Amino acid sequence: MEMDKGLVSGSMALLVLKLLESGDQYGYEMIEELRRRSDDTFHLKAGTLYPLLHGLEEKGLVTAREQTGPSGKIRRYYHLTAAGGRALREKEAAWNAYAGAVGRVLRGGACCGET
Repeated sequence: MEMDKGLVSGSMALLVLKLLESGDQYGYEMIEELRRRSDDTFHLKAGTLYPLLHGLEEKGLVTAREQTGPSGKIRRYYHLTAAGGRALREKEAAWNAYAGAVGRVLRGGACCGET
């Protein structure tokens, strides 16, 4: 089943911040890690990721540094800032509340025998 693009785009900042919680990563690495963690559900394109990262950087949620990789190629690594960590926790809480409410509606809600 293909994912609804509206659902995906609204949660992408949350997912990227979550990826960076475990350590600094460069763009392609994030794309592959997101694909792996989502069991091949999310196929993020570079044209979507980099504008998102630049926006997060402008908001002070991530910082970036350039470093030469093992192959000699210069890569731009992104790092979650303290403000990014706080934003991640807020976005996770909001997502969990939203997902819980959607789940309750789909199951019939408290009004209909849900416990």
